Amino acid sequence: MTRRSPSICIAILASALSVSDAGARSRSPLESHLLTPIADASPTLAPFQHVRFCRRYPSDCKSNPTESDRIDLNSDTWELLKRVNHSINLSIVPILKGYGSNLEDGWTISPETGDCNDYAVTKRHELLESGLPSKALRLSVVKTASGIGHLVLVVATTNGDVVMDNLTATIRPWQTTDYQWIKIQSASDPRLWNEIKSPDVGRISQAGRKPVG
Repeated sequence: MTRRSPSICIAILASALSVSDAGARSRSPLESHLLTPIADASPTLAPFQHVRFCRRYPSDCKSNPTESDRIDLNSDTWELLKRVNHSINLSIVPILKGYGSNLEDGWTISPETGDCNDYAVTKRHELLESGLPSKALRLSVVKTASGIGHLVLVVATTNGDVVMDNLTATIRPWQTTDYQWIKIQSASDPRLWNEIKSPDVGRISQAGRKPVG
């Protein structure tokens, strides 16, 4: 994330946007019993590259205390989430970026080429532009099943928290990923970050599958 980006950040393969995945995009998680919220723990340091991002894009790091911290997951908002997730996954060409001491690379909105960080902040930006509340759109640092750092966008809804991810066309409940959940943007202030309680809950990928690690 704040260091050299691993290859997982650019691993959007053709299979991720295949016909089978496209079919998954059409299915709504509205009825899923797994949609429960992520629970924040103690405050933690923001990723260094997110600090730099907020200096470059201050309007994307503002919050309104009167906003709701959850969106109503109805058919309209579900279609919006699917549309943004799909379009951004297709619009950015995946590359490996290095976040070295020269600070040449940073998280960028709507680049022609980018890594997982760029996909996540671009999706958040597009949803902000569509009128969704900042407090409900939270970047999250995770580790994949193979232990590689990754950034995703979590959308807090009235039915729980769902994940928008550049590694799949499917928008999933956060518990149904194979990820270890590390930290997440604060709902009250997008410049701040919190650790995530009970990360083992988020490491259960599917019902009946064993926890990772």
